[in-house]
Amino acid sequence: MLHTIRTIFESLLYRLLPARGCHRTADAPRAASYEDTPTLTLARVPAGRPELPLLRGEDVPLIRPYLLTPEERQERRWQRGRRRALWLSVHGIDAGPGRIHGLRVVS
Repeated sequence: MLHTIRTIFESLLYRLLPARGCHRTADAPRAASYEDTPTLTLARVPAGRPELPLLRGEDVPLIRPYLLTPEERQERRWQRGRRRALWLSVHGIDAGPGRIHGLRVVS
């Protein structure tokens, strides 16, 4: 009566969550082995293979191409502002920079 909660939960778990997969009992017969089955042989790698040079970070020009320089980031910000102003002007809203694509925009 000391472990009644434990025994109740164990019995519920055994019924609700059965064991996964197939397990052999200890007295199960061993798998039959046949003498005429071919064994797997792997080809050996020749010893005279030239070594491949290791890649260094300095040799690869684009390590992280998603990173932008501050100038590229500023240019994209300006481009986004120009596009937003152009879209707003098409819809009749006057906002944005005074120049769009190098042309002076009059309001």
